[in-house]
Amino acid sequence: MGCDVFMKKDKNLYGKIFLSTFFLSAFTFGGGYVIVPLMRKKFVNEYRWIDEQEMLDLIAIAQSSPGAIAINSSLIIGYKLGGLLGAFISLLGTVLPPLIIISVISMFYLSFKKNPIVNGALKGMEAGVAAIIADVVIKMAMDIGKKRDRLAIIIMIAAFIATYFVNIMVIIIVCGIIGIIASRFNKK
Repeated sequence: MGCDVFMKKDKNLYGKIFLSTFFLSAFTFGGGYVIVPLMRKKFVNEYRWIDEQEMLDLIAIAQSSPGAIAINSSLIIGYKLGGLLGAFISLLGTVLPPLIIISVISMFYLSFKKNPIVNGALKGMEAGVAAIIADVVIKMAMDIGKKRDRLAIIIMIAAFIATYFVNIMVIIIVCGIIGIIASRFNKK
């Protein structure tokens, strides 16, 4: 599905992309992995612009690319939906909220640092972030399990265990090599 199809259905595609990524970014605390289920909810469930499998594929690409996952996901989804302009607008919507928030916080840093209410709110958000990340991990594991792809299940379990013993870069490189080799064998 190209972006031309979306433009015929929705004349305000770029506005929706910007507002969606802006609000997702503005209300996402805890890093990029928290934004993934929110993007899935918005672009797959609500707007139905991307199907579930394609969203997982786009997120996998974003995770394997260098940089922040929220930025990478935003760029890839924006490009998928609206080409280069969609990628730029999505990137702008994702970057502006943290830039604005950090700018404001930096002006009042000493006041925030000593405020017990702000510290308590941040501690509460940490618990919520942990729950959201656990939810993403469980959903992704269930999606892999539903496919009954033995190689993918073995890689997932091995990578999970290996994170305790091995540098994450080694795991990413090894998993990438295994994926390339497996895709070569599946083509034949």
